[in-house]
Amino acid sequence: MQTLDVISVNLWQILISLLNLLLLFLIFKHFLFKPVRNVLKKRQDELDSKYAKADETQAIADENKAAWEEKLLTADKEADTILEKATENAKYRGDKIIEEAKQQADSIIKVAEAEAMLERRKAKEDIKKEIVEVSGVLAEKMLEREINKDDHRAIIDSVIEEIGEGDD
Repeated sequence: MQTLDVISVNLWQILISLLNLLLLFLIFKHFLFKPVRNVLKKRQDELDSKYAKADETQAIADENKAAWEEKLLTADKEADTILEKATENAKYRGDKIIEEAKQQADSIIKVAEAEAMLERRKAKEDIKKEIVEVSGVLAEKMLEREINKDDHRAIIDSVIEEIGEGDD
């Protein structure tokens, strides 16, 4: 029966062991569990605050992104407006240059027409002078000096005036 003593159960010893275990649990709970729990709580609070800051930063970043996208759209619209204005301005300047060129061409044409008119009048006057000279020579030969020079001049002047009135 010796083997039974080794296997036997001592109730007092179990109770003391349980009390000992309970006491160790309470000591560990008081000295270790609470401080560890406090450290874990602090870490959790730090993580929560970091997540909150990250969420705030993300919200600010989203707002900034939306603002920049709006500014980009506005900038695109402004760029389109500037391009349209530049195109209109270039078209206006081009039209103005063309109009000025037309005006210069018209003035050149008018000057040329005036010069041509003057040349035509000058040519008519030259022709009249030659006609006067030729008619004078012919009249002299035909009349062989029956009319004096003053009479001859008066006749030629009247003929020239008649020719001049007919051409105008």
